[in-house]
Amino acid sequence: MPPDPLLQWRAEFPILDRTVYMISHSLGAMPRRTRERLQQYADEWDTRGIRAWEEGWWEMPVTVGDLIRKIVGAGPGEIVMQQNVSICQAIVASCFDWTKKRNKIVTEDMNFPSNLYIYQQSGARVATVPSEDRITVPLERMLEAIDEETALVSVSHVLFRSSYIQDLAAITNRAHEQGAMIVADLYQSAGTVPVNVRNLGVDFATGGSVKWLCGGPGAGYLYVRPDVWPQLRPRVTGWAAHREPFAFSSDHDYAGGIERFLNGTPNIPALYAARSGYEIVNEIGVEKIREKSMRQTAHLIELAHAAGFRVNSPKNPAERGGTVVIDVPNGYEITKELSRRDYLVDYRPGAGIRVAPHFYSKDEELDLTIGEISKIAAGFQEPAAVSP
Repeated sequence: MPPDPLLQWRAEFPILDRTVYMISHSLGAMPRRTRERLQQYADEWDTRGIRAWEEGWWEMPVTVGDLIRKIVGAGPGEIVMQQNVSICQAIVASCFDWTKKRNKIVTEDMNFPSNLYIYQQSGARVATVPSEDRITVPLERMLEAIDEETALVSVSHVLFRSSYIQDLAAITNRAHEQGAMIVADLYQSAGTVPVNVRNLGVDFATGGSVKWLCGGPGAGYLYVRPDVWPQLRPRVTGWAAHREPFAFSSDHDYAGGIERFLNGTPNIPALYAARSGYEIVNEIGVEKIREKSMRQTAHLIELAHAAGFRVNSPKNPAERGGTVVIDVPNGYEITKELSRRDYLVDYRPGAGIRVAPHFYSKDEELDLTIGEISKIAAGFQEPAAVSP
């Protein structure tokens, strides 16, 4: 096999020198340059004080959002940064009047719990489409659930439990045919699965930096389709969403641009930390990352099957994101022991051990990971010694 050109990026991620890092679906490795960016934040606060706001801090929710736009196919000034996806989803849900006849949210029961909690408390009628195999969501049932009383469709592009890729194009088309809007959660796809929000026509998209974007916690993002801005007046709002925030008016006059979806003071340190990961993903290109991911996840599945483990992810690479979920007895305990040995994966109840190589992963690390899981699992099967 020819040399892997993406391995040149390993030098940018110090933790890879001492750890088998297979957990980028949960927390991407920290780029080396992130430490410098955080030092830059500290230096600017120290030396510029309050002047830092007018020297770039205040605009960072939009300027940092622009670093994500090429990754997800958005245009300039169409993404605004928030603290996390929960806030983004709450803002989206607050744009609707749930007292009207069109008051239904359609989603999948395998959506991330935070999203479901927000919908359940929104005042909307929530219709959840069940998964029959706990891996996929039947597209036909999702499309059937969207009707003339649906106001919002919420779907995860890639399911966090199984890594199943949903058909965003078909779901978006159905939603719009029925007069509904759609919000796509890109958390488990952006940075490892190509996505273009403009081409898809989604009305909203949310995501965060913790995972494949290697941007760390505290930097979520919200895309809103520009042509729908004027009709939306989110009730989850704040002074940063005002047309003239420094007028300190008691009457809310929404900003005309993407800023209308802001709320309070932005999380400036997290925005400094997040930038490096976005830059690296943009430099590499998601298409190249996806090509490697499909090859490595296919090999992981082969290794898992050879070891006698069940795989709770799609076998078809076109339907599979960047994670392979391996169903191993005592998965929680095995994950803890792997961490102690500097093999980082995670475990989700009802799914299994989630293993996720990224562009910086070596092929031999896949063999090492499955081999280590097998060794630890065998220890659980050995009968306990009997005292004489």
